[in-house]
Amino acid sequence: MPKSSLPKFQPLSKNDIESIHLASLRVLEEVGVKIYSETALKLLSDGGAEVDFDKKIAYIPQHLVKEALTKTPSTIKLYGRNRKHDRVLEGDNVTFNPGSSALYILDYETGEIRRPISKDLEDLVRLADALDYIHAQSTAMVVSDVPQAIVDRYRLYLVLKNSTKPIITGAFSIDGLYDMKRMLEIVAGGDKELAKKPMAVFDVCPSSPLKWSEIDAQNLIDCAKFRLPVNIIPAIQLGATGPATIAGSLVQHNAEVLSGLVMVQLTNPGSPVIYGGSPTVFDQRCATACLGAVEAMLLGCSYIQIAKYYKLPTHMYIGLSDAKVIDAQCGFESGVGLVLGALAGINVISGPGMLDFENCQSFEKLVIDNELCGMALRVAKGVKVEDETIAFDLIKKVGPGGVYLAERHTLEWIRKEQFITSEIIDRREWKAWKDSGGKD
Repeated sequence: MPKSSLPKFQPLSKNDIESIHLASLRVLEEVGVKIYSETALKLLSDGGAEVDFDKKIAYIPQHLVKEALTKTPSTIKLYGRNRKHDRVLEGDNVTFNPGSSALYILDYETGEIRRPISKDLEDLVRLADALDYIHAQSTAMVVSDVPQAIVDRYRLYLVLKNSTKPIITGAFSIDGLYDMKRMLEIVAGGDKELAKKPMAVFDVCPSSPLKWSEIDAQNLIDCAKFRLPVNIIPAIQLGATGPATIAGSLVQHNAEVLSGLVMVQLTNPGSPVIYGGSPTVFDQRCATACLGAVEAMLLGCSYIQIAKYYKLPTHMYIGLSDAKVIDAQCGFESGVGLVLGALAGINVISGPGMLDFENCQSFEKLVIDNELCGMALRVAKGVKVEDETIAFDLIKKVGPGGVYLAERHTLEWIRKEQFITSEIIDRREWKAWKDSGGKD
């Protein structure tokens, strides 16, 4: 079996990972996690954790973490309503989906940001459905033209109505998750069919540092009860809601994920969990949480290594930009992130289409990012070295001064080796570009 010559992006050594793992276990056992859910606290207490119900803090012993890790599946298969869109989340497989829950949209007609309406989300879903390298959907916007009490359900409805790809979603309330589960069951053909062939992942987010809200803790437990895949997403701000050191924030991030993992496996052993995150860097000059910062990418790709050490499916918000418009900053932050994410082998990469610190979705950026996703996958594919690709006989045949254009080998390999760009990438020489109208 030929192997890629390309190294994976792995910032941590094995000793680094083990040190962070041990420190995380100490945090859970000695510092604890604050949980605003009596149900979750009782679950942990009954499972063997020490719980201070007055302070709402659970101290989770190491053996519970180790047991939870052994019970969590290393593979999750997500099903599309069209089976060609099925995705397997394991190893270094990469799935791209648009970033989720944007409060604004960059209007491609006016160039201004505004609150999205239902038609915007429908149009974005249809666009993502047509893009080859956007493998899954998300409930990408919080639309403003429906009652906010039901907006989590309505977003899922719009995605189910307009796409056959798997979905990354999330509930905004405890009741919301039950309703969304019922919607998925109707589409899947019943609760048993949905359990066998899950179509959606539900995001839950601990509140850094080391807290779980009542809604997120209950959603986590309910997902486990129904065996719905759940994605645990801490959103640490380096230097604000987490230590200023990457290693310190990794310890806290890991502890937050592991606390959720324990609750899932105590509820329903064997329930699927994704080790996720949305890491940021707090910029003290602007008081902003930056996802396009290289340190955020480094933090994220490092926790991906830890998740792989545990043999868990992985997720990260990366490939999005803090820029406000489609500009140079947008391009380089997204491009660097998507390539690093592919090289890190992140199973679910959320971020394509997003601008302005995860706040804004852009149709244009989603199209550009689709191209970047294809390029990133090509880089991650690496270089195949075998007799046919070494091509000694061909080199001998063509000889000095020859031309390879008409050779059968060229015709066979050109599309295998090259990522063929779409029309949004301009590779013409300057005169042809100028004659066709240039920037106009």
